[in-house]
Amino acid sequence: MTQPALTAPRRPALSQVEFVAMMAMLTATVAFSIDAMLPALDDIGAELTPANPNRAQLILSSFVLGMGLGTLFTGPLSDAWGRKPVILGGALLYCAGAALAYVAPSLEWVLAARLLQGLGAAGPRVVALATVRDLYAGRDMARIMSFVMIVFMVVPAVAPSIGALIIAGFGWRSVFAAFILFSLLSILWHGLRMPETLAPQDRRPLRAGLLWEALREVLRHPTVRLSIMVQTLSFSMLFAMLSTVQPLFDRSYGRGDEFPLWFAGIAVISALAGWVNSRLVVRIGMRRIIRGILQIQIVISSLMIAAVLGPIGQGPEFVVFLVWTSSVFFQGGLTIGNLNALAMEPMGHIAGMAASTIAALATVGSVIIAAPIGQMFDGTPLPVAIGILCCAILALILARGLKREKT
Repeated sequence: MTQPALTAPRRPALSQVEFVAMMAMLTATVAFSIDAMLPALDDIGAELTPANPNRAQLILSSFVLGMGLGTLFTGPLSDAWGRKPVILGGALLYCAGAALAYVAPSLEWVLAARLLQGLGAAGPRVVALATVRDLYAGRDMARIMSFVMIVFMVVPAVAPSIGALIIAGFGWRSVFAAFILFSLLSILWHGLRMPETLAPQDRRPLRAGLLWEALREVLRHPTVRLSIMVQTLSFSMLFAMLSTVQPLFDRSYGRGDEFPLWFAGIAVISALAGWVNSRLVVRIGMRRIIRGILQIQIVISSLMIAAVLGPIGQGPEFVVFLVWTSSVFFQGGLTIGNLNALAMEPMGHIAGMAASTIAALATVGSVIIAAPIGQMFDGTPLPVAIGILCCAILALILARGLKREKT
């Protein structure tokens, strides 16, 4: 089937450096919304759910679930109305959710507000990806996404420290005020500097028939299907680690007070994944990188399990734990951008719908997998390590089916 040609997009006047930084800031709304909450989990658990502090992890899961559900709509809306209005609308919804969470009287209300906040965060997240696809394709897109990931990973490095400082000075609820400020700054920058990248003649009317046709096209493509499944498992590893990393430092190793500094170091190391990918992807290709890092993840997760079960002492075990934790985030930097590029490559004519479908299925699916792993936390890394190992093995099996398409 012949795909309709796209009108050449209007190139932004800003430099590629500024473009990458802007896209990274928009997508970093998600990372900031998750990682800045990590130091607050113990305080939230003690105040709102003292009988079962593990339930505080659901503050992360509810946000991710809302983001996954929101992506079902943001892509089609951006294909119909253009990229900029949807980014703005999503950011305003995100701010409304943060404001409601600030005043929420119970954990259930916080979870509902976080769900709304996640729905709004889907706008900047998905439309930023569609914007990159409007302007780039294939390995060029993977290269740009690698640079985006480098900047994106700076946020996890500093977000827990920022969150800890805000909590120490003003209480955990004030973190939600910081979310509002961050979002307002990012959409102001985008609104002033970034032109619309989807030409009016390339927009698709928001009709159920056209949406269903585009959805079927996305799901019929074997590369897209496999990329979604592997991306789901990659996200599952990340979200399982994110939901338990602060309790692991605190309850497993007694280093809760040092957590923001340790996490910053892990995030900086993980940020190197984007740089490594940008250097390797053009030379060896996306598929080999994905399969290679998943194999490494299987080895390191197996070593973590052996360290917990073996009598090596807490000091050496903590070193293995640091390597393992860093490896989980590092593999995310080497897989997710490449998987997005593989999935989006044949979908340029319906980039918004494709970005929505890919992100929605991968995100919602990862919550379904990662939330039970996080709730099994028993004070040791063992349940999380076993869960991540299983995800990595299955992801590698599926990734072997990502064959280069004939042209």
